[in-house]
Amino acid sequence: MKKILMTTAALALVSAPALAAGEITVVRAIDANNYDPHKSTAQANAEIMFMLGDTLVSLAPDMKTIESGIAKEWEVSDDGLTYTFRLHDNVQFCDGKKLTADDVVYSIERWIDPETNSPVAWRAGEVESVTAIDPFTVEYKLKSPFSELLYQLAQSFGTIIDKDTVEALGPDFGVAGFNGTGPFCWVEWTPRDKMIMDKHEAYTWGAPFHKNTGPASLDRITWQIVPEENTRTVAVMTGQSEVSPYIPVIALKQLESAPGVEVVRSDLAPYTYYIGFKIDKETVSDPVVRRAINLAVDQEAMAEDLFFGEVEPAYSYVTQDALDWNHDLDDTLLKYDPEAAKKMLDEAGWVPGDDGVRAKGGVRLSPLIYTFAESTYGKQVEAVQSYLREIGIDLQIESFDATVVWGKLATQEFDMYTMGYPYVSSGDALNLYFRSENIPTPNRMNWNDEKTDELLDAGAAATDDAERAKNYGEVLKMVHDAAAWLPLYHDPMVIVQSTDLETITPHNLYGAGLYKGLDLKFKE
Repeated sequence: MKKILMTTAALALVSAPALAAGEITVVRAIDANNYDPHKSTAQANAEIMFMLGDTLVSLAPDMKTIESGIAKEWEVSDDGLTYTFRLHDNVQFCDGKKLTADDVVYSIERWIDPETNSPVAWRAGEVESVTAIDPFTVEYKLKSPFSELLYQLAQSFGTIIDKDTVEALGPDFGVAGFNGTGPFCWVEWTPRDKMIMDKHEAYTWGAPFHKNTGPASLDRITWQIVPEENTRTVAVMTGQSEVSPYIPVIALKQLESAPGVEVVRSDLAPYTYYIGFKIDKETVSDPVVRRAINLAVDQEAMAEDLFFGEVEPAYSYVTQDALDWNHDLDDTLLKYDPEAAKKMLDEAGWVPGDDGVRAKGGVRLSPLIYTFAESTYGKQVEAVQSYLREIGIDLQIESFDATVVWGKLATQEFDMYTMGYPYVSSGDALNLYFRSENIPTPNRMNWNDEKTDELLDAGAAATDDAERAKNYGEVLKMVHDAAAWLPLYHDPMVIVQSTDLETITPHNLYGAGLYKGLDLKFKE
């Protein structure tokens, strides 16, 4: 039997006193760099934002149906350029202030303001203007149609924020506090430790797909950072945590038969893990090197050996059943062939030295990869490092805490990086990562291509499904042909919960499985 080793902090968690009724602890692997919806692309940020705030519209758990948010209804003009949102008139911020159309206007304008420098401003579309027509009506005008606008407005980045709090906290907004309209209110955040939130008693405007539209059934939720996989597992098994979307796959089979624990899954919108290349760095600027790296890594073996078959090996940047995937690429995807990788490097002049590491023109193939100091990412990069040694590439690894890594990933100091991300369509993924305006983050590859930008604009503006798929399909071909990434695996949403709770329906929006927390409830 494998021994479970725990740090002092971990032991403190699993030996902590039981929580009071109406309180739960969620254990998770990493923290966000901040809790400002406009300034973070972290899944950890989205998990908190959905609970602390609201968006104009909501996306149902089927990942297709748009329902009400703080807007109870809306209309779209025939030309797709004008959206008119009519707001609920009873929405309140946690401090008791009533939400009006002015708050929506402020939030969208801050989101797209160049001074905000939001890495996700593109998700708001090409905005012409956002206007408060009356206290509870917002007119949202676009310069060109955006077929995914409502979906993007349902993301955590579209969270409506309080101007007074932003101005009062300045650079500490989302660090020292947050005043939202969500089902829960900010109590305390201790970076790299925990986030505590309490029930928003006035909340009654949840989307119709919730079993409970508010107020929340729980009085308090504590999000506890526990980096060690084994400790997260023990916490759920011993009742010190009631729920976690971050249980290692090695424990799932055991937990499925464990008393007092339930495992729930959803594969409606997988989470894809990949390694990206900074394509203008001399070590990986050669497309031959990038293709060879793709051929050197055995994703199928990684899925089995590291993740016990609970994940799907990935050879594509989005799943091949994602909306607008280009099926012309199916038979061209790069798969494990280390001998072909070696031959390719030999022919390109990358010659092994006395130590077995290849070099060319004085450049040694020792690329530096930045990654998260968290066990899932650690296993990935160590496995890739081992595969690359077999073809003469000496991968150097630097790991950073999640509150630091986002800043490091915005630099030009590395050659490769690890990342995982959620999406529901090819366009969602491509617009996030491959727009030139998104350099240096989240376009950490420095992919700067005018044709790509034109095709992404055309795909976003398309009002015809076939035209949208055609444009996005061309981009998919370009980035796959360039081997801009090394895809690793597609990971389904898995939540492990106490049987004391009602069975959870996972919500896959941006990987935030618990979404707003409205349906988290102890059994009666």
